[in-house]
Amino acid sequence: MSFTVLTKIYSEPPFCEREILRYAGCKATDNSIIDLLNSCIDETKGKLTYKVCYCISPFSVSDGVCDFHAFKTKSEDLASHLSKCNRAVLFASTVGVEIDRLIAKYSLISPAKALMFQAIGTERIEALCDAFCADLQKQFNTVQRYSPGYGDLPLDMQKEFFNLLDCGKRIGLFLNDSLLMSPSKSVTAIVGISDESESADDSRINKLCKNKCSACGKEFCTFRRDE
Repeated sequence: MSFTVLTKIYSEPPFCEREILRYAGCKATDNSIIDLLNSCIDETKGKLTYKVCYCISPFSVSDGVCDFHAFKTKSEDLASHLSKCNRAVLFASTVGVEIDRLIAKYSLISPAKALMFQAIGTERIEALCDAFCADLQKQFNTVQRYSPGYGDLPLDMQKEFFNLLDCGKRIGLFLNDSLLMSPSKSVTAIVGISDESESADDSRINKLCKNKCSACGKEFCTFRRDE
């Protein structure tokens, strides 16, 4: 079965300073931290790109094996997460290589700036994924996105994404032998689509303002949201 792979380019999503500071590990802030944050945000202006490539696949599950037709993977957690779905969006996204260059530059001359750029990059790719998923929600009944490495979903599923989506050609995203993506501020994920109308519980977890960490079993993650 062949799949149609589409590409979308987004304009810059609004920055969420609170999220950036959370990713930077800032429990408290003062004027110097806010000034540093604003300076780093200003330095990214015009340097980042916001690209997504994706396809929509039929989906079924049997005995914990998730079948996307182009490939199969064993994951009880993903099977449960997509239990009401009969299709799935497989997508890859990146904000480009310039944020990696800024991180590398300042790691040598200003560790504080390098840390802030790391946090900005993380917030930027999350904002891009949120924008893409919000677009999907306008068209389909969707469930929260789920990425390789969550729960028992193997990280080497990345290879299937890259083979299917041709990420290098479409959005300049590459995967090395250690399963690390380049540019680093990139995400691959699955969004389930159901033909059923969402229940009250489904509606609650599908709202992007809710806790996106609820889909991941890593309870002791440094960046896990409490609510």
